[in-house]
Amino acid sequence: MKEIRFFYVPEAAQQEELPQDEALHALRVLRLKGGDELFLMDGVGSFYRAQVTMVASHHCYYEILEEMPQERQWKGRLHLAIAPTKMIDRIEWMVEKATEVGVDELSFLNCQFSERKQVRIDRLEKIVVSAVKQSHKAWKPVINEMISFRQFIEQPREGRKYIAHCYEEVPRKNLFDELCKPSETSDVTVLVGPEGDFSIDEVKLAVASGYESIDLGKSRLRTETAGLSAVMMMQLAQQMNNKL
Repeated sequence: MKEIRFFYVPEAAQQEELPQDEALHALRVLRLKGGDELFLMDGVGSFYRAQVTMVASHHCYYEILEEMPQERQWKGRLHLAIAPTKMIDRIEWMVEKATEVGVDELSFLNCQFSERKQVRIDRLEKIVVSAVKQSHKAWKPVINEMISFRQFIEQPREGRKYIAHCYEEVPRKNLFDELCKPSETSDVTVLVGPEGDFSIDEVKLAVASGYESIDLGKSRLRTETAGLSAVMMMQLAQQMNNKL
């Protein structure tokens, strides 16, 4: 069976031409020509079977043959807020893998002990789009600009909220155990700190703001590993709860 190759086209049903990056891949790598079939995804829940109508040097035009609305693979909204690592390739790896596993929103925190104060959202967007196409996800995660820890905490947020940290003096529960408990909401937000962890004042501020104190197991994890572990726990708990 021939592999299905997806192209990411926001508002695909209202367009007739692939975005430039996607067009270049279609023409130069896949060598598509008029009459060839291709599949599109709009990032907000629909796939499309389409046909190439015309190609030019940097342009690939198409017409929609069939819309294929997709069912969501999990309930609620899964949100990871993480302080990016000093070595940006590690956080880029985490963003790619978290997208493949399944997450709805990614935010980046500037914390007291953060060594990185900015991220390139345009680059992360490209990584997410590539991972969405690779894993055939119908919904593209939202990527938010980096903001301060306090700003994030002060934003109103629905659902269950957790902060992962390593301070023994602040009682913690295991994230997976907590996520497997019955709840009236499926929305989940998990905060993961920088190398060196959140400051104790940040942890206390989060707890005072309604975030529950949790750990991700007995191992001390790197920031990017902790972020991916949190996403996997959210997904596994969703699957277990759906079987009940």
